[in-house]
Amino acid sequence: MNPLARKKWVNRQVAPVKDRLNELDQLQAKNANDIKDVDARAQAGIHQAQSTADAANQQALQASTQAGQAQQLAQQANTQTGQLNTTVSNLDQYQQIADTELHFRSTQVGLNDKAKEALDQVATQLQGQKGYIVEVQGYSRARGQVVIHKSQDMADAVVRYLVVDHHVPVYRIYRLAMGNAPREETTDSGKSGTVVHVTLMHNSLAALNSPASGGSPIGATQQSNPQPSPRNAASQPQN
Repeated sequence: MNPLARKKWVNRQVAPVKDRLNELDQLQAKNANDIKDVDARAQAGIHQAQSTADAANQQALQASTQAGQAQQLAQQANTQTGQLNTTVSNLDQYQQIADTELHFRSTQVGLNDKAKEALDQVATQLQGQKGYIVEVQGYSRARGQVVIHKSQDMADAVVRYLVVDHHVPVYRIYRLAMGNAPREETTDSGKSGTVVHVTLMHNSLAALNSPASGGSPIGATQQSNPQPSPRNAASQPQN
């Protein structure tokens, strides 16, 4: 280079280089902006993908919870169905809960105070219950045709007291005049006599009134299982 070159000549020589440098600076700036834009879009995509994954995971957890609840409901329904099937199959299967024996004199068919007290206890056990029946069987020691009439009159007196005084539905009572037919020996004297047996029976519907559903099964005050209980004898003869 000529050391005596003028300034204008130097500028003409340097100007193309400056233009090239400016062009490179602009290109570098553009590349930096493009990189920044790509990075921003990548971060947004990653954030969106993470949000979608979190939402999917939450839905999966909810679906799992709902599946567990559905399984539990299915098990409960299966259990209830089994209980219902058992209940329906046992509707006509009655078990004895209590047996009360009322003694009468040979010439009387009315109820005395002791017999009424025993029937009051029977009626108390029936309050609020379902799936029960009451068997009333009259026995008489008389002879001839009168034996049937007497045993029927005694059974009628018992049924009338339960229906009129304690509002026991008459369709739940089964009455039969047994006359002097053979019967089970009494627990008091071991002899046959002029008596009326009042027997409480219940089926599977009575189990629906268990303590868990707000009631108490018939005979719960006497024993905890539905096995036949000893006879409660109103042992004094009718006056």
